[in-house]
Amino acid sequence: MKGFEKFYRRKLQERWDILQDEGILTKDDIKCLRNTVSSSELGNSMIENFIADYSIPEGVSFHYLIDGQEYLVPMVTEEPSVIAASSHGASIVKKAGGFKTKIKQRLMLGQIIVENFKSFEKLNEGIENEQQSLLRIANKAHYSLIKRGGGARWIRCRPLADDLLSIDLAVDVREAMGANMLNTMLEAVADHIRAVFDENVLMSILSNYATECLAIAECSIPLSVLGKESFTGEEIGRRIVQASRVAQVDPYRAATHNKGIMNGVDAVALATGNDWRAIESGAHAFAARDGQYRGLSQWTISDEQLKGRIELPLPVGSVGGSIGILPLVKINQRILKIKNAEELEKVIACVGLGQNLAALYALISEGIQKGHMRLQSKTLAIAAGAKPDELQQVLAVMNKTKEKNSATAKAAIDKIRRSKRHDRN
Repeated sequence: MKGFEKFYRRKLQERWDILQDEGILTKDDIKCLRNTVSSSELGNSMIENFIADYSIPEGVSFHYLIDGQEYLVPMVTEEPSVIAASSHGASIVKKAGGFKTKIKQRLMLGQIIVENFKSFEKLNEGIENEQQSLLRIANKAHYSLIKRGGGARWIRCRPLADDLLSIDLAVDVREAMGANMLNTMLEAVADHIRAVFDENVLMSILSNYATECLAIAECSIPLSVLGKESFTGEEIGRRIVQASRVAQVDPYRAATHNKGIMNGVDAVALATGNDWRAIESGAHAFAARDGQYRGLSQWTISDEQLKGRIELPLPVGSVGGSIGILPLVKINQRILKIKNAEELEKVIACVGLGQNLAALYALISEGIQKGHMRLQSKTLAIAAGAKPDELQQVLAVMNKTKEKNSATAKAAIDKIRRSKRHDRN
Protein backbone atom coordinates (compact mmCIF):
# COMPACT_ATOMS: atom_id res chain seq x y z
CA MET A 1 0.00 0.00 0.00
CA LYS A 2 2.51 2.48 -1.27
CA GLY A 3 -0.02 5.31 -1.37
CA PHE A 4 -0.09 5.36 2.43
CA GLU A 5 3.55 6.35 2.85
CA LYS A 6 3.91 9.46 5.07
CA PHE A 7 0.12 9.39 5.56
CA TYR A 8 0.49 11.28 8.84
CA ARG A 9 2.11 14.19 6.97
CA ARG A 10 -0.74 14.58 4.51
CA LYS A 11 -3.46 17.20 4.71
CA LEU A 12 -6.93 15.93 5.52
CA GLN A 13 -8.21 16.19 1.94
CA GLU A 14 -5.15 14.31 0.70
CA ARG A 15 -5.84 11.48 3.16
CA TRP A 16 -9.40 11.21 1.88
CA ASP A 17 -8.11 11.21 -1.71
CA ILE A 18 -5.70 8.37 -0.92
CA LEU A 19 -8.46 6.27 0.66
CA GLN A 20 -10.58 6.79 -2.44
CA ASP A 21 -7.73 6.22 -4.91
CA GLU A 22 -6.82 2.96 -3.16
CA GLY A 23 -10.38 1.74 -3.69
CA ILE A 24 -11.07 1.54 0.03
CA LEU A 25 -13.77 4.22 0.16
CA THR A 26 -16.24 5.61 -2.36
CA LYS A 27 -17.03 9.23 -3.16
CA ASP A 28 -20.15 8.96 -0.98
CA ASP A 29 -18.06 7.55 1.87
CA ILE A 30 -15.73 10.53 1.67
CA LYS A 31 -18.72 12.89 1.67
CA CYS A 32 -19.95 11.21 4.86
CA LEU A 33 -16.52 11.60 6.51
CA ARG A 34 -16.35 15.25 5.46
CA ASN A 35 -19.72 15.97 7.08
CA THR A 36 -18.46 14.72 10.44
CA VAL A 37 -15.49 17.06 10.74
CA SER A 38 -16.04 20.11 12.92
CA SER A 39 -12.37 21.13 13.11
CA SER A 40 -9.57 19.42 11.21
CA GLU A 41 -7.04 21.43 13.22
CA LEU A 42 -8.39 20.04 16.48
CA GLY A 43 -8.50 16.48 15.15
CA ASN A 44 -4.96 16.67 13.80
CA SER A 45 -3.69 18.09 17.08
CA MET A 46 -5.18 15.22 19.11
CA ILE A 47 -4.40 12.09 17.07
CA GLU A 48 -2.30 10.88 14.16
CA ASN A 49 -3.73 10.02 10.73
CA PHE A 50 -6.98 11.89 11.49
CA ILE A 51 -9.76 11.28 8.94
CA ALA A 52 -13.07 12.03 10.76
CA ASP A 53 -14.88 12.89 13.96
CA TYR A 54 -16.66 9.81 15.27
CA SER A 55 -19.86 10.87 16.98
CA ILE A 56 -21.42 9.16 20.02
CA PRO A 57 -24.72 10.48 21.44
CA GLU A 58 -24.75 12.51 24.62
CA GLY A 59 -27.63 12.88 27.04
CA VAL A 60 -28.20 13.98 30.61
CA SER A 61 -29.17 11.90 33.63
CA PHE A 62 -31.42 13.33 36.34
CA HIS A 63 -32.14 12.93 40.07
CA TYR A 64 -28.56 12.71 41.39
CA LEU A 65 -28.78 14.11 44.90
CA ILE A 66 -25.23 13.84 46.28
CA ASP A 67 -24.22 15.08 49.73
CA GLY A 68 -27.24 17.38 49.72
CA GLN A 69 -26.57 18.86 46.28
CA GLU A 70 -28.46 17.92 43.12
CA TYR A 71 -26.53 17.33 39.90
CA LEU A 72 -27.49 17.17 36.24
CA VAL A 73 -25.07 14.59 34.81
CA PRO A 74 -23.95 14.54 31.15
CA MET A 75 -23.33 11.03 29.80
CA VAL A 76 -21.86 9.91 26.46
CA THR A 77 -22.92 6.43 25.38
CA GLU A 78 -24.22 4.46 22.40
CA GLU A 79 -26.19 1.95 24.50
CA PRO A 80 -29.92 2.80 24.52
CA SER A 81 -30.85 1.91 28.11
CA VAL A 82 -27.90 3.38 30.05
CA ILE A 83 -29.13 6.93 30.69
CA ALA A 84 -32.72 5.86 31.38
CA ALA A 85 -31.48 3.27 33.90
CA SER A 86 -29.13 5.80 35.48
CA SER A 87 -31.95 8.29 36.06
CA HIS A 88 -34.19 5.54 37.43
CA GLY A 89 -31.60 4.31 39.93
CA ALA A 90 -30.84 7.86 41.04
CA SER A 91 -34.54 8.66 41.48
CA ILE A 92 -34.96 5.73 43.90
CA VAL A 93 -32.00 6.92 45.97
CA LYS A 94 -33.17 10.54 45.88
CA LYS A 95 -36.50 9.55 47.50
CA ALA A 96 -34.46 8.13 50.38
CA GLY A 97 -32.32 11.24 50.89
CA GLY A 98 -29.67 10.83 48.20
CA PHE A 99 -26.12 9.52 48.02
CA LYS A 100 -23.36 10.08 50.56
CA THR A 101 -19.71 10.11 49.46
CA LYS A 102 -16.19 9.97 50.86
CA ILE A 103 -12.82 10.61 49.25
CA LYS A 104 -9.94 9.08 51.23
CA GLN A 105 -7.15 10.91 49.42
CA ARG A 106 -6.13 11.89 45.91
CA LEU A 107 -2.66 10.66 44.95
CA MET A 108 -1.51 9.15 41.64
CA LEU A 109 1.07 6.36 41.57
CA GLY A 110 3.99 5.75 39.25
CA GLN A 111 6.54 2.96 39.02
CA ILE A 112 10.25 2.71 38.37
CA ILE A 113 10.93 -0.94 37.51
CA VAL A 114 14.39 -2.20 38.41
CA GLU A 115 15.66 -5.52 37.00
CA ASN A 116 18.50 -7.78 38.11
CA PHE A 117 18.98 -5.78 41.31
CA LYS A 118 21.89 -6.62 43.59
CA SER A 119 20.08 -6.70 46.95
CA PHE A 120 16.49 -5.77 47.73
CA GLU A 121 17.29 -5.12 51.39
CA LYS A 122 20.16 -2.79 50.54
CA LEU A 123 18.24 -0.87 47.86
CA ASN A 124 15.14 -0.62 50.05
CA GLU A 125 17.26 0.80 52.89
CA GLY A 126 18.87 3.26 50.49
CA ILE A 127 15.47 4.44 49.19
CA GLU A 128 14.20 4.95 52.75
CA ASN A 129 17.33 6.86 53.78
CA GLU A 130 17.20 9.11 50.71
CA GLN A 131 13.43 9.52 50.60
CA GLN A 132 13.46 13.29 51.09
CA SER A 133 16.16 13.90 48.49
CA LEU A 134 14.35 11.64 45.99
CA LEU A 135 11.12 13.56 46.56
CA ARG A 136 12.97 16.83 45.98
CA ILE A 137 14.37 15.46 42.69
CA ALA A 138 10.84 14.49 41.61
CA ASN A 139 9.43 17.89 42.57
CA LYS A 140 12.21 19.79 40.84
CA ALA A 141 11.34 17.96 37.60
CA HIS A 142 7.85 19.52 37.67
CA TYR A 143 8.18 22.58 39.86
CA SER A 144 4.96 24.23 38.61
CA LEU A 145 3.04 21.47 40.41
CA ILE A 146 4.60 22.55 43.73
CA LYS A 147 3.39 26.10 43.16
CA ARG A 148 -0.15 24.75 42.79
CA GLY A 149 0.07 22.90 46.13
CA GLY A 150 0.81 19.46 44.71
CA GLY A 151 3.96 17.39 44.44
CA ALA A 152 5.58 14.08 45.36
CA ARG A 153 4.40 12.78 48.75
CA TRP A 154 6.14 9.44 49.36
CA ILE A 155 8.25 6.75 47.76
CA ARG A 156 8.52 3.03 48.54
CA CYS A 157 10.21 -0.13 47.30
CA ARG A 158 8.31 -3.39 46.54
CA PRO A 159 9.68 -6.78 45.45
CA LEU A 160 7.92 -8.23 42.38
CA ALA A 161 9.99 -11.31 41.52
CA ASP A 162 13.46 -12.70 42.15
CA ASP A 163 14.90 -10.31 39.57
CA LEU A 164 12.33 -7.47 39.54
CA LEU A 165 11.23 -4.77 41.97
CA SER A 166 9.15 -1.63 41.78
CA ILE A 167 10.00 1.76 43.26
CA ASP A 168 6.61 3.45 43.65
CA LEU A 169 6.21 7.22 43.68
CA ALA A 170 2.99 8.82 44.99
CA VAL A 171 2.19 12.32 43.71
CA ASP A 172 -0.56 14.84 44.42
CA VAL A 173 -1.34 16.03 40.88
CA ARG A 174 -4.04 18.50 42.02
CA GLU A 175 -6.81 18.95 39.41
CA ALA A 176 -5.20 17.00 36.57
CA MET A 177 -5.21 13.27 35.90
CA GLY A 178 -1.47 13.83 35.86
CA ALA A 179 -0.03 11.18 33.53
CA ASN A 180 2.47 13.42 31.78
CA MET A 181 3.69 15.25 34.87
CA LEU A 182 4.02 11.97 36.78
CA ASN A 183 6.02 10.35 33.99
CA THR A 184 8.35 13.36 33.89
CA MET A 185 8.96 13.11 37.63
CA LEU A 186 9.51 9.34 37.47
CA GLU A 187 12.15 9.68 34.77
CA ALA A 188 14.06 12.23 36.85
CA VAL A 189 14.08 9.89 39.86
CA ALA A 190 15.01 6.94 37.63
CA ASP A 191 18.09 8.79 36.37
CA HIS A 192 19.16 9.30 39.98
CA ILE A 193 18.60 5.59 40.77
CA ARG A 194 20.83 4.62 37.85
CA ALA A 195 23.59 7.07 38.75
CA VAL A 196 23.69 6.81 42.55
CA PHE A 197 22.54 3.25 43.23
CA ASP A 198 24.04 1.75 40.07
CA GLU A 199 20.89 -0.26 39.34
CA ASN A 200 19.36 -1.39 36.05
CA VAL A 201 16.17 0.57 35.44
CA LEU A 202 13.93 -1.23 32.96
CA MET A 203 11.26 1.44 32.61
CA SER A 204 9.44 4.29 34.33
CA ILE A 205 5.67 4.72 33.91
CA LEU A 206 2.55 5.76 35.80
CA SER A 207 0.17 3.08 37.10
CA ASN A 208 -3.53 3.16 36.28
CA TYR A 209 -4.18 1.08 39.39
CA ALA A 210 -4.88 4.18 41.47
CA THR A 211 -5.25 2.64 44.93
CA GLU A 212 -4.39 5.99 46.54
CA CYS A 213 -7.27 7.72 44.75
CA LEU A 214 -10.37 5.90 45.97
CA ALA A 215 -13.91 7.22 45.90
CA ILE A 216 -16.74 5.77 48.01
CA ALA A 217 -20.47 6.26 47.39
CA GLU A 218 -23.20 4.94 49.69
CA CYS A 219 -26.97 5.02 49.93
CA SER A 220 -29.65 3.76 52.30
CA ILE A 221 -33.16 3.08 50.98
CA PRO A 222 -36.20 2.12 53.10
CA LEU A 223 -37.52 -1.24 51.95
CA SER A 224 -41.01 0.25 51.95
CA VAL A 225 -40.26 2.34 48.84
CA LEU A 226 -38.96 -0.58 46.77
CA GLY A 227 -42.23 -2.48 46.19
CA LYS A 228 -43.20 -3.13 42.58
CA GLU A 229 -46.20 -4.93 41.07
CA SER A 230 -46.33 -8.40 42.65
CA PHE A 231 -43.14 -7.87 44.71
CA THR A 232 -43.10 -6.34 48.17
CA GLY A 233 -40.32 -3.96 49.13
CA GLU A 234 -38.89 -6.59 51.44
CA GLU A 235 -38.77 -9.15 48.64
CA ILE A 236 -37.17 -6.68 46.20
CA GLY A 237 -34.53 -5.81 48.80
CA ARG A 238 -33.81 -9.46 49.61
CA ARG A 239 -33.42 -10.35 45.93
CA ILE A 240 -31.09 -7.39 45.26
CA VAL A 241 -28.90 -8.47 48.18
CA GLN A 242 -28.79 -12.03 46.88
CA ALA A 243 -27.98 -10.86 43.34
CA SER A 244 -25.19 -8.71 44.77
CA ARG A 245 -23.88 -11.74 46.68
CA VAL A 246 -23.66 -13.76 43.47
CA ALA A 247 -21.28 -11.11 42.06
CA GLN A 248 -19.06 -11.55 45.13
CA VAL A 249 -18.70 -15.32 44.78
CA ASP A 250 -18.82 -15.90 41.00
CA PRO A 251 -16.47 -14.07 38.58
CA TYR A 252 -18.74 -14.89 35.63
CA ARG A 253 -21.52 -12.85 37.21
CA ALA A 254 -19.07 -10.27 38.61
CA ALA A 255 -17.85 -9.38 35.12
CA THR A 256 -21.37 -8.50 33.96
CA HIS A 257 -22.23 -6.85 37.28
CA ASN A 258 -19.20 -4.56 36.91
CA LYS A 259 -19.84 -3.95 33.21
CA GLY A 260 -23.18 -2.44 34.22
CA ILE A 261 -21.47 -0.20 36.76
CA MET A 262 -18.91 0.90 34.19
CA ASN A 263 -21.71 1.74 31.72
CA GLY A 264 -22.33 4.78 33.90
CA VAL A 265 -18.76 5.45 34.99
CA ASP A 266 -17.41 5.41 31.43
CA ALA A 267 -20.24 7.55 30.08
CA VAL A 268 -19.46 10.38 32.53
CA ALA A 269 -15.70 9.95 32.04
CA LEU A 270 -16.17 10.37 28.28
CA ALA A 271 -18.42 13.39 28.72
CA THR A 272 -15.83 15.09 30.93
CA GLY A 273 -12.85 14.38 28.65
CA ASN A 274 -11.26 11.80 30.95
CA ASP A 275 -9.37 8.63 30.07
CA TRP A 276 -12.12 6.03 30.46
CA ARG A 277 -9.72 3.23 29.47
CA ALA A 278 -7.46 4.05 32.42
CA ILE A 279 -10.46 4.13 34.74
CA GLU A 280 -11.72 0.79 33.37
CA SER A 281 -8.38 -0.97 33.85
CA GLY A 282 -7.95 0.37 37.37
CA ALA A 283 -11.49 -0.54 38.39
CA HIS A 284 -11.16 -4.12 37.17
CA ALA A 285 -7.79 -4.52 38.89
CA PHE A 286 -9.38 -3.22 42.10
CA ALA A 287 -12.21 -5.75 41.70
CA ALA A 288 -9.60 -8.55 41.87
CA ARG A 289 -7.47 -7.07 44.66
CA ASP A 290 -7.92 -10.06 47.01
CA GLY A 291 -7.10 -12.64 44.34
CA GLN A 292 -10.64 -13.24 43.04
CA TYR A 293 -12.52 -10.97 40.67
CA ARG A 294 -15.60 -9.62 42.50
CA GLY A 295 -18.42 -7.12 42.09
CA LEU A 296 -17.40 -3.53 42.81
CA SER A 297 -20.61 -2.82 44.73
CA GLN A 298 -22.21 -4.52 47.71
CA TRP A 299 -25.84 -4.42 48.88
CA THR A 300 -27.01 -5.40 52.34
CA ILE A 301 -30.12 -5.03 54.52
CA SER A 302 -30.17 -3.71 58.07
CA ASP A 303 -32.76 -1.79 60.11
CA GLU A 304 -35.37 -2.18 57.33
CA GLN A 305 -33.03 -0.38 54.92
CA LEU A 306 -31.41 -1.56 51.69
CA LYS A 307 -27.86 -0.25 51.89
CA GLY A 308 -25.56 0.07 48.89
CA ARG A 309 -21.86 0.83 48.77
CA ILE A 310 -19.31 1.16 46.01
CA GLU A 311 -15.58 1.86 46.26
CA LEU A 312 -13.35 2.23 43.24
CA PRO A 313 -10.24 4.08 42.03
CA LEU A 314 -11.14 7.20 40.06
CA PRO A 315 -8.03 9.02 38.81
CA VAL A 316 -9.97 11.72 36.95
CA GLY A 317 -9.03 15.29 36.19
CA SER A 318 -10.90 18.55 35.69
CA VAL A 319 -8.07 20.25 33.75
CA GLY A 320 -5.32 19.25 31.34
CA GLY A 321 -5.07 17.00 28.29
CA SER A 322 -8.16 16.76 26.08
CA ILE A 323 -10.19 18.35 28.91
CA GLY A 324 -8.66 21.70 28.06
CA ILE A 325 -9.18 21.62 24.28
CA LEU A 326 -12.53 19.91 23.63
CA PRO A 327 -15.33 22.52 23.56
CA LEU A 328 -18.00 20.00 24.63
CA VAL A 329 -16.07 19.14 27.79
CA LYS A 330 -16.27 22.74 28.97
CA ILE A 331 -20.01 22.76 28.28
CA ASN A 332 -20.41 19.52 30.22
CA GLN A 333 -18.49 20.92 33.17
CA ARG A 334 -20.98 23.79 33.23
CA ILE A 335 -23.87 21.32 33.14
CA LEU A 336 -22.35 19.40 36.05
CA LYS A 337 -21.35 22.55 37.96
CA ILE A 338 -18.36 20.79 39.48
CA LYS A 339 -15.67 22.84 41.18
CA ASN A 340 -12.78 20.37 41.11
CA ALA A 341 -11.61 16.85 40.29
CA GLU A 342 -12.53 15.53 43.75
CA GLU A 343 -16.15 16.57 43.24
CA LEU A 344 -16.13 14.85 39.84
CA GLU A 345 -14.89 11.65 41.52
CA LYS A 346 -17.85 11.76 43.89
CA VAL A 347 -20.36 12.22 41.07
CA ILE A 348 -18.90 9.37 39.01
CA ALA A 349 -18.92 6.98 41.97
CA CYS A 350 -22.59 7.77 42.59
CA VAL A 351 -23.46 7.23 38.94
CA GLY A 352 -21.79 3.81 39.13
CA LEU A 353 -23.86 2.88 42.19
CA GLY A 354 -27.08 4.30 40.73
CA GLN A 355 -26.53 2.40 37.50
CA ASN A 356 -25.95 -0.79 39.47
CA LEU A 357 -29.12 -0.34 41.52
CA ALA A 358 -31.23 0.12 38.39
CA ALA A 359 -29.74 -2.96 36.75
CA LEU A 360 -30.23 -5.20 39.79
CA TYR A 361 -33.76 -3.86 40.35
CA ALA A 362 -34.70 -4.76 36.77
CA LEU A 363 -32.95 -8.13 36.84
CA ILE A 364 -34.70 -9.45 39.94
CA SER A 365 -38.17 -8.12 39.04
CA GLU A 366 -39.24 -7.74 35.40
CA GLY A 367 -35.99 -8.99 33.89
CA ILE A 368 -33.37 -6.88 32.15
CA GLN A 369 -34.76 -7.31 28.62
CA LYS A 370 -38.18 -5.76 29.09
CA GLY A 371 -36.92 -2.25 29.80
CA HIS A 372 -33.86 -2.62 27.59
CA MET A 373 -35.85 -3.71 24.55
CA ARG A 374 -38.31 -0.82 24.88
CA LEU A 375 -35.39 1.45 24.07
CA GLN A 376 -33.67 -0.99 21.72
CA SER A 377 -36.82 -1.11 19.58
CA LYS A 378 -36.28 2.51 18.56
CA THR A 379 -32.76 1.73 17.37
CA LEU A 380 -34.01 -1.31 15.44
CA ALA A 381 -36.78 0.72 13.79
CA ILE A 382 -34.41 3.47 12.63
CA ALA A 383 -31.88 0.91 11.36
CA ALA A 384 -34.69 -0.80 9.42
CA GLY A 385 -35.41 2.47 7.61
CA ALA A 386 -38.27 4.03 9.57
CA LYS A 387 -38.71 7.74 8.77
CA PRO A 388 -39.36 10.26 11.56
CA ASP A 389 -43.09 10.44 10.79
CA GLU A 390 -43.32 6.63 10.82
CA LEU A 391 -41.35 5.93 13.98
CA GLN A 392 -44.13 6.05 16.58
CA GLN A 393 -46.37 3.80 14.50
CA VAL A 394 -43.56 1.28 14.03
CA LEU A 395 -42.81 1.29 17.76
CA ALA A 396 -46.50 0.77 18.57
CA VAL A 397 -46.51 -2.34 16.37
CA MET A 398 -43.23 -3.66 17.80
CA ASN A 399 -44.34 -3.16 21.40
CA LYS A 400 -47.29 -5.49 20.78
CA THR A 401 -45.11 -8.35 19.48
CA LYS A 402 -42.77 -10.73 21.25
CA GLU A 403 -40.28 -10.78 18.38
CA LYS A 404 -38.56 -7.41 18.61
CA ASN A 405 -36.02 -7.63 15.79
CA SER A 406 -35.15 -6.00 12.47
CA ALA A 407 -37.50 -8.32 10.54
CA THR A 408 -40.43 -7.20 12.72
CA ALA A 409 -39.47 -3.57 12.23
CA LYS A 410 -39.22 -3.93 8.42
CA ALA A 411 -42.56 -5.71 8.30
CA ALA A 412 -44.16 -2.90 10.31
CA ILE A 413 -42.66 -0.25 8.01
CA ASP A 414 -43.91 -2.09 4.90
CA LYS A 415 -47.40 -2.37 6.36
CA ILE A 416 -47.52 1.33 7.23
CA ARG A 417 -46.37 2.34 3.76
CA ARG A 418 -48.82 0.01 2.04
CA SER A 419 -51.59 1.56 4.13
CA LYS A 420 -50.48 5.06 3.10
CA ARG A 421 -50.45 4.10 -0.59
CA HIS A 422 -53.93 2.58 -0.23
CA ASP A 423 -55.27 5.75 1.41
CA ARG A 424 -53.86 7.91 -1.41
CA ASN A 425 -55.52 5.72 -4.03
